[in-house]
This record gives sequence, structure tokens and C-alpha cells, in this order.
Amino acid sequence: MDLSPALQALSARADTALARALPSDDQHPLELHRAMRYAVLGGGKRLRPLLVYASGAVFSATPEKLDAIAAAVEIIHAYSLVHDDLPAMDDDSLRRGRPTCHIVFGEAMAILAGDALQALAFQVLANDRALGVDAATHLDMLRTLSLACGSHGMAGGQAFDLAAVGKKLDASELERMHVYKTGALIRASVRLGALAAGCKDMAVLSALETYGHSIGLAFQIRDDLLDIEADTEQLGKTAGKDALANKPTYPAILGVDASRAELVALTTRALESIETLGANAEPLRDLARFVASRLS
Repeated sequence: MDLSPALQALSARADTALARALPSDDQHPLELHRAMRYAVLGGGKRLRPLLVYASGAVFSATPEKLDAIAAAVEIIHAYSLVHDDLPAMDDDSLRRGRPTCHIVFGEAMAILAGDALQALAFQVLANDRALGVDAATHLDMLRTLSLACGSHGMAGGQAFDLAAVGKKLDASELERMHVYKTGALIRASVRLGALAAGCKDMAVLSALETYGHSIGLAFQIRDDLLDIEADTEQLGKTAGKDALANKPTYPAILGVDASRAELVALTTRALESIETLGANAEPLRDLARFVASRLS
């Protein structure tokens, strides 16, 4: 399944917002700014910005109101990829069909680029003039993004991942790892779009949390299946690397057929969680289906 034309247009819109948010590559320190732009603007599905736009659209928020938030979550995602690819982490040399940031700019500059990108994301969200929410909501949004990054979010998930190499995890331990590593920023993206649009209904926010949790795990299962079924050219990164590194994955622990069944179950749960949100939630439904069927 490909993205719909409307979602493709929003993905392009996110690219424009990102280019605007990043320091230009003719500003000093030149090499750092070039590494930051290389890491962020080198392609990608822009799933997390799309979730911001789609969640905000449920409550009729305009894309203009959501641009900075969409940029902030993708900048965080890009920083995490730069650090995950480092030799001390997942040690990858290919990302989105191009050499990884540390291959092009050196390991030290890649670390600095990741550090600067994480800081920039909070600056972008804090300085968002189009947001127009009250101070308490703005603080909640900053808190939401910070929780997705830290020891109870992506950094914690990466720590679980590093500790799990060569070990046999059970299904619950694997899920916990990916609820942190992959799922945290996906859930945050969904929540941020709703908060920006003024949603304060706790029942609706809870439903969106269930949606984000479900597609976050579905995304990881699909990623694990693609790692053993797709080739490097299709993926834009090294295929089969998880198996070679003896990393715990859903197919390795559950088996391929059970992983596929779990993918279907999670997608169904995501769709059911937003059944009552009406026609404006159709982009969220499209994204759930896309996550489950994507080819890269």
C-alpha cells in the first residue's frame, strides 16, 4: 500500500517545514550544520510528521498550525537514527539508501549532529508561534516530547536493545523494548497533534494512545518481517542485519506466521480504537493500513 496523494502532499509539506527549521549549511559551524541537514533531509516516509497532521486533522487543525510540531518530531527521529547507526550502537553504514551520517562526516561529528538535533527539536516546539495554545498545554506538549526521548522512551529502548543482543527474550520482554524504542515517539506524535488542536477529552486522548501503541508495535513487526523478506536496495538499509547480529526480533521469537497474525491483530486494534472519531480520522486509518503493508 502506498500513501494516498493527500498524505504524500503532507509528507512534502513536512520536508519544507524541516528545511526551514534546520540551520542553513552556510552558517558556522559549517560541518555540523551540514551533517544535521544531511541526517534530516535525506528522504524517509515522514511517518511521525504524518501522524501529527492526521491526529490534528481529527479536530480540524490546519496544517499551518501543525508544521512546527511535525518538524520537531521528525528532527527527534533523525537524531535517533544518527545515534543508532553509530559503531557503538547498531553499527550501520547505510540509511535511506545513502551512507550513514558517521560514514560521511566522521563519528565525532555525527554524535554532535545528533546532540544538536535533539536540542533543536525542543527549540522548534518551544518557539512555535503558530501554535496558539495555552501555556499549560504547551508545557504538556514539551513534556510529551521529552518523555518520548528519555530513559522511558527511545534511549531506554536502545538500552534494552543493546542488552538483549545474543540473549533469548520472551514476547513480553520484546514488546517492552519496542514500546520504548519505536513506539514512544509514534505515540507522542499522535498525542501532540491532538493537543495542538485543542483536544482535552481524556477518553479521546486515551483512544489515540491505544491507536499509537498499536501502530507502534505494528510498525516494528513489519520492520522485522521486511528485514528477512526484502533486499537492501528495497529497504535503503542493510537487509538481514538483525539476524546476523543475533538480535531478538518478532519472527525470531514468535515465528513468521505468528508475527503476521500479530500484525493483523494490532492493526485491527488500532482501527477499532478510533472508530468513533468520524470521517476526519480517515488519514489516521490510512496510516494504520500503510504501516501494516509498507514495502520499505
